[in-house]
Amino acid sequence: MTVHFIAIGGSVMHQLAIALKKKGYKVTGSDDEIFEPARGNLEQEGLLPAFIGWYPEKINAGLDAVILGMHARGDNPELLRAQELNLKIYSFPAYIYEESRQKTRVVVGGSHGKTTTTSMIMHVLQKLGKQFDYLVGAKVEGFSQSVNITDAPLIVCEGDEYPASTLERRPKFHFFFPHVAILTGIAWDHINVFPTFELYLAQFATFIRKIEKGGILIYNETDPQLRELVKEMDIARSTGYGIPEHWVEEGTTWVRLEGVTGKLKIFGNHNLLNMHAAFLACAELGIAAADFVKAMESFKGASKRLELLAEGNTFRMYRDFAHAPSKVKATIEAVKQQFPSRKLIALIELHTYSSLNAEFLEQYRGVADAADQAAVYYSDHALAIKKMPPIAKEQVAHGFAKEGLKVINNRQELEEWLEQQDYSNSNLLLMSSGNFEGLDLTTFAGKIASNLGD
Repeated sequence: MTVHFIAIGGSVMHQLAIALKKKGYKVTGSDDEIFEPARGNLEQEGLLPAFIGWYPEKINAGLDAVILGMHARGDNPELLRAQELNLKIYSFPAYIYEESRQKTRVVVGGSHGKTTTTSMIMHVLQKLGKQFDYLVGAKVEGFSQSVNITDAPLIVCEGDEYPASTLERRPKFHFFFPHVAILTGIAWDHINVFPTFELYLAQFATFIRKIEKGGILIYNETDPQLRELVKEMDIARSTGYGIPEHWVEEGTTWVRLEGVTGKLKIFGNHNLLNMHAAFLACAELGIAAADFVKAMESFKGASKRLELLAEGNTFRMYRDFAHAPSKVKATIEAVKQQFPSRKLIALIELHTYSSLNAEFLEQYRGVADAADQAAVYYSDHALAIKKMPPIAKEQVAHGFAKEGLKVINNRQELEEWLEQQDYSNSNLLLMSSGNFEGLDLTTFAGKIASNLGD
């Protein structure tokens, strides 16, 4: 197979390119910008384009497939050349399906918890020595890549609802046709693509209809929107899940599934929900409860999902990818419930199209209520890049409706606010899909621990 990637520098695109090269395919690619870590990863595998830019001469009749990244526009010269030659052009999820037609497909969808749930299934399968392929949206401990395509009989995919490419405006998770489908919950997001909740909800109904004959839907029955959707649809096989039996002892969560007890490294109701979904999916694959629980005892979580950055006798600092309202609320509540006697200081960065939309801010009402102190940061730079109008601090404060909320839109002011906090007997939780304008979190964490003598 000879495959060419248009926009090979994408976070998933470059990982798929590397996976196909390792499978023995001849892989080429182009892009008009490639940043780290994609640049270094591609260079290490000999796949980094010699020149940045688009080169239609790379497109020839000998290509078996052209894979089009979301970054490439409809007037891309390489894409136009591929269309002229009537080549097979795929979005990356469409191509993943092409490589997985003969495999059992496990697909995790939903507005939140997709990466963690997918990572849990991957972790268990790896611990038990199972052969499988995967597609996941974050770095997972024990896996060198976020995409792997081999001749394994099983694939586990994280499936999100964002459009696949400029040619395929359908959500990515519509391409996978699962045998085992998971839906973790529905909370309106991506309003730049789905301007109404009804339109957003319809994408999940379509996903359910794409489950293969004889397949099963595993869904979060504690989510009212999802529960109602499942009730309205004609689904041959489905099973709901909730928060399993558990308890917390001295800051550690224990869980019991089908009479099997295990000590976890993760915590929070949202993670327990994710774990229950992963357990039911693994059960469909023939994995026993005892094996699942034992494997889960060593699961530390996916990158930037309640990731512990610093720890002392009286202080912990966590980083989390949470940015949508439901994710922010679940993450804050998880840390507070795990450490009820500690002060919780929460910092949220507004970084996505949805979160920086003044009309969407109302969706954040009450999400930070469990925090003892909270601040929201956003930058004028992020608004400018996304070509969005300015937001007043008062609009943000009104949207969150959190008493004492600090709203910050200046990097220096953010650093000063962080420096001013009293971190004794406290946890600091930093939530963003960005990086707080390049804030050095590792150095900052070390400084706090040093000041506390921890």
